[in-house]
Amino acid sequence: MRTYKIAAIPADGIGPEVIDAGSEVLSVLAQRAGDVRFDVTTFDWGSDYYKKTGVMMPEDGLDQLKPFDAIYFGAVGAPDVPDHITLWGLRLPICQGFDQYANVRPTKIIPGVTSPLRGVEVGDLDWVIVRENSEGEYSGHGGRAHRGMPEEVGTEVSIFTRVGVTRIMRYAFKLAQSRPRKFLTVVTKSNAQRFGMVMWDEIAAEVAQEFPDVTWDKMLVDAMTVRMVKNPKSLDTIVATNLHADILSDLAGALAGSLGVAPTANIDPERRFPSMFEPIHGSAFDITGKGIANPVATLWTASQMLDHLGESEASARLMRAVEKVCADGILTPDVGGTATTKDVTDAVCEAIRGDNV
Repeated sequence: MRTYKIAAIPADGIGPEVIDAGSEVLSVLAQRAGDVRFDVTTFDWGSDYYKKTGVMMPEDGLDQLKPFDAIYFGAVGAPDVPDHITLWGLRLPICQGFDQYANVRPTKIIPGVTSPLRGVEVGDLDWVIVRENSEGEYSGHGGRAHRGMPEEVGTEVSIFTRVGVTRIMRYAFKLAQSRPRKFLTVVTKSNAQRFGMVMWDEIAAEVAQEFPDVTWDKMLVDAMTVRMVKNPKSLDTIVATNLHADILSDLAGALAGSLGVAPTANIDPERRFPSMFEPIHGSAFDITGKGIANPVATLWTASQMLDHLGESEASARLMRAVEKVCADGILTPDVGGTATTKDVTDAVCEAIRGDNV
């Protein structure tokens, strides 16, 4: 029996709803496999915890998480708590504290889900965006001086290191190499940002020499948004900075039909610490408690988690079940359906129990 210790942090908004759905599906997968067990421990950290204690998670939070094999994260953010407090109080300390430097965001059109792009069908949009997740524009360096005065100044310093850029490039080239098309697009803004971004371009060219079987090109980030919309078939694996990939992956999720179907893995490729898996969609307080949150992104990220844990068969079974349910038209309102979170979750569980996935 293989037992995996999973730390669940449902956190805010619809986070608890979709993590509950994911935990239920993991339990059914374990029953179907017979030789796998998921030991899920839930942590009540998040905005409600902050309102009681003044912090988003305890001071020893990372120490509490270290023994786990993976972290299953819901969403962070609340209308009555400033965004910079929720983000820098919970999600980013975990990503940076555990050096989860590779943020991996696959995007594809799932059967049954319609892309807003005209004439684009299943298979036409199949990307993986690799986001540098530890430095760049989200390094947290900078400050404010002369607050409230006419001469007030705020600085936000982007930090790019040779170590950081090289390792994410190598990760992206390796991932591109593992995919059928063996094609990578490097995204920067090196025409206007002539230091860090030019270094990105130079290091990309250096690392490319290690992967002669991978074809690559580069795009400025503004032109990349046009290419994603106008010529999605021309893209496969994409690597970009923390900020650029954050924006592009939201666009990618929307082009695939909804952020409700967009997953994320925050990976420590060296496996020194637990990696963290979460949906892209955020806390979505406008639909919290209505029972209509789309669990697909959270289930897809569970599939990424299973792959990371070495359970590739269970991962593939889960994705086949998700695609079957969506193809059968069991869809939540964000992708044009009328199903509830429970409807989708129950249908996925039933598909996993069946013989055809």
